[in-house]
Amino acid sequence: MSLAIVYTRAKLGIEAPLVTVEVHLSNGLPGLSIVGMPETAVKESKDRVRSAILNSHLEFPARRITVNLAPADLPKEGSRFDLAIALGILAASGQLPAAALDDYEFIGELALSGDLRGVDAALPAALACSRADRQLIIAQANASEAALSRATKVFSAENLLQVCAHLHQREFLFQQAPDIPPLQITDKDIADVKGQYQAKRALEVAAAGGHNLLLYGPPGTGKSMLAHRLPGILPPLDEQDAIEVAAIYSIASRKQRQHWYERPFRSPHHTTSAIALAGGGSNPKPGEISLAHHGILFLDELPEFSRHVLEVLREPLENGAVSISRARAQVTFPAHFQLIAAMNPCPCGYHGSERCQCTPEQVRRYRQKISGPLLDRIDMHIPVRALKCGEVHQPRNGDSSAVVQQRVIEARKTQLQRQGKLNRALSASELEDICALDKAQQHLLDDAIEKLGLSTRALHRILKLALTLADLQGKSRPDQQTISEALGYRTLDRVRFQ
Repeated sequence: MSLAIVYTRAKLGIEAPLVTVEVHLSNGLPGLSIVGMPETAVKESKDRVRSAILNSHLEFPARRITVNLAPADLPKEGSRFDLAIALGILAASGQLPAAALDDYEFIGELALSGDLRGVDAALPAALACSRADRQLIIAQANASEAALSRATKVFSAENLLQVCAHLHQREFLFQQAPDIPPLQITDKDIADVKGQYQAKRALEVAAAGGHNLLLYGPPGTGKSMLAHRLPGILPPLDEQDAIEVAAIYSIASRKQRQHWYERPFRSPHHTTSAIALAGGGSNPKPGEISLAHHGILFLDELPEFSRHVLEVLREPLENGAVSISRARAQVTFPAHFQLIAAMNPCPCGYHGSERCQCTPEQVRRYRQKISGPLLDRIDMHIPVRALKCGEVHQPRNGDSSAVVQQRVIEARKTQLQRQGKLNRALSASELEDICALDKAQQHLLDDAIEKLGLSTRALHRILKLALTLADLQGKSRPDQQTISEALGYRTLDRVRFQ
């Protein structure tokens, strides 16, 4: 048979579209040509494939070989098609049974010796392979990652000869079992934070409803310490969410996280560029906000970030996704993250005390780095004050992270049973249906709008906060107390950095 068809997967954002490798052998001058919109790395595969076949003691046909990567309008990049092309050539030349290829998909880079090397984006390919009801043969380096998709039968191979022996049913490849690490208990306990009762309360509220949080205060007051304790009070990821996070790390060519069920915590430096934060590049890859999917993005020293970089956050905070358009393709990366930010009240950090040497103009420029629209999207603005002398020497106080986490889990369970989503994700119409306000509550919010100049977005975020507070207290709907407390958490609407 001079025509063979092999299945593999391309990489396009978080998707893994099917690529059909069609190999045809015809009469004419010997040569190998690849068509179907291949980039340079794909075009170079013909040299790798030829050497791998010969060094595996197989026959490379001395005929005209045409390889078509379909669909032709899908850009093909990387070395992931090497194995599929080699198997197509062997099947078209009669060295492999063509019928044996129908139930499999193949992904892997070939070394000149015929050994198989790993590629990126193996997990999205495995997930797509299971939906197509096929089995996956992949390099041993990618096997454990691909096997995270429990529904996929994943076979690992070290070289081309092992794959050929498996297809001939002479020697069978090892089927990789999923190796998911157990849930790890973090050693960063919220009870380690001394004092800061309001900030710890705000952290619990933020965890319960998935709200964004800004901590501001002098240096050394525990802002970063508080932020790093948020993962310990959040519920662990379920398996579906953990797979989504792992797929993003696979696309980004990052090592899989050791703590599989723990929510990701990303803390980029303030010199981070807009592309590194949001994602992009000529071949788009996910940025920090997508790597924080279903987890936390912590921005320490918030005003030190470029204003242009911070404005990138505005759309993902609303939509939970990042769309990147390039000439060759448009990709969308998920970005359902929780923003936690920390900052000083002025460049030196000691605004309002005798230690502060900042001029009013320096303070104004420092504060203006955070735009009103971005600040509007942060639900809670919490001052973190310096501890008094006696508080520093106090023993551990307050509930442990495990106790707080249980309250957070119960509050989230209430939200999921009531509306199928967290409070932060409620639309304006859903919020109005759930939070039916009486006249006294309407009057309280009207006064706040008039005196604080709140936007409609800020008003909705206050109601979402009040609903989360009600859920934590076991109330069916917000009351006067919870609305007043929610208003108290937006201090920057009232006064800028006292």
